[in-house]
Amino acid sequence: MNQALISFFHSGGDRLRSRSVSEVVLTGMVDVPMPPARLLADWDREISSQLALELGEVEPLPLARARARWPDYRLCVQAASDWARAQSLPGVLASSDIALMACRGAKYHHDGTRYGFAAFCNLFMSEDKGLDLHFPFADRRIPLRRGTVAIFDTGQPHAVIRRGSSGFDAADFAEGTDCNLVFLTWELPIEDASVAKALRIEFDVAAQNAAQPDEESLMLGGKPAVVHPASGQWMSND
Repeated sequence: MNQALISFFHSGGDRLRSRSVSEVVLTGMVDVPMPPARLLADWDREISSQLALELGEVEPLPLARARARWPDYRLCVQAASDWARAQSLPGVLASSDIALMACRGAKYHHDGTRYGFAAFCNLFMSEDKGLDLHFPFADRRIPLRRGTVAIFDTGQPHAVIRRGSSGFDAADFAEGTDCNLVFLTWELPIEDASVAKALRIEFDVAAQNAAQPDEESLMLGGKPAVVHPASGQWMSND
């Protein structure tokens, strides 16, 4: 990834701090029970009738309601926590914010503008639907199935694309195609020593005399970093 890529994030209130963006992707498989049929049906109804989920977008699902119908929820969380501990990240998930998300594929994007302070840990709860989590700059394609878990830098471009495809194509997710995915996600604090070490993050990388943004952002060569939604490549801001 281009060394001129810098994340500026809030640290200790309004203060902006700079850091590198990691290409490290930690991934594995954990043994998690299939969610009960009524919960799967509830997710499908929510996605189709309430969420207004558009192709290639990622949106939250109600976690509190899901937990009430999900007897094995704690087992899933524990499995992810045990796996993270094996990655030298003990206790990090337990102290991090958690949410339930859904997507119908995902266009290439980064989350460094809103979540520069965090890394994501995603645990996928859907069965294998022929989709991959793709990180073009890390050259990683991760098959998505129930139990797939991944930790990655929010500033790293990524997408959910059809297995075997070269990029995001909306036609791969047309209506009538079974391609909705549901996953749990944690926001891991990037300044946590174990998270920074695992992802090999370097802090305060911006030159002291360089112009800095006024708000949290991901910068490439001194300009806001923009990803092409179909290819995952950086787009010129000129």
